[in-house]
Amino acid sequence: MKTIGLLAGVGRLPVEFARAARGMGFTVIAVGVVPGVDTELEQVTDKTYHISVGELQEIITTLKNAGVTEVTMLGKVTKELMFTGAVQLDNRIKKLLASLTDNSDDTIMLAFVRELAGEGLGILDQTALLRTLMPGPGVLTNRKPTEEEQTDLEFGFAMAKEIGRLDIGQTVVVKNRAVMAVEAIEGTDVCVRRGGELGRGGVRVAKVAKPNQDMRFDVPAVGPNTMESMIIAGATALVIEAGKTLLVDRETVIKMANDHGITILVM
Repeated sequence: MKTIGLLAGVGRLPVEFARAARGMGFTVIAVGVVPGVDTELEQVTDKTYHISVGELQEIITTLKNAGVTEVTMLGKVTKELMFTGAVQLDNRIKKLLASLTDNSDDTIMLAFVRELAGEGLGILDQTALLRTLMPGPGVLTNRKPTEEEQTDLEFGFAMAKEIGRLDIGQTVVVKNRAVMAVEAIEGTDVCVRRGGELGRGGVRVAKVAKPNQDMRFDVPAVGPNTMESMIIAGATALVIEAGKTLLVDRETVIKMANDHGITILVM
């Protein structure tokens, strides 16, 4: 069977993908590209390497030596690593970044995809083996949104779509049809907590796909960490996009939401 490469960031998605792929008979070679990759990854892959995201040449060489011809990228890798000096960059990735017109998410990721493609490494749709994690429309929790929450969720959904169109982020926090926080380089969890502080609780969260979402990377995902941040922020409702958002560890997320009176709407 085919050998698939997995560039893994933080979170459960890389583990879920590897388990699904091996269950279908694929050989899975993973590269953990940041600190904090789930320790279970090594148990569900055929081989796991740990190479910094800044060591592009070593990542490519490792994948090719393992017989990989297709790669998927899953898990959280925050762009701020590149700008804080926390990651050492090799000459190849320095050259790639210097050639870009800007450092927006899609610009960087598309350049990365082209670099891999030039080495004969195709990029798989992130959701290719994870379709079952993408819920359809409806309310997932015991409690449905109130009329006020519904209005805020629809407003937040529209605002999140707009920041996605601008390639800024995928998440907004709203209250009373006003935007409290917009996700940028800091990621969803920090955005949610900041929005909760600014809104003094009672906020709603919207996380959606970009209007022209490339399913090969940066597909929106929600999991227990997102729900934990919502609880800390005093959020009362979450809206995600049907068929385009990965819901990781669904039972745990829904239980956490129900336990704290949070409603989850898929639309």
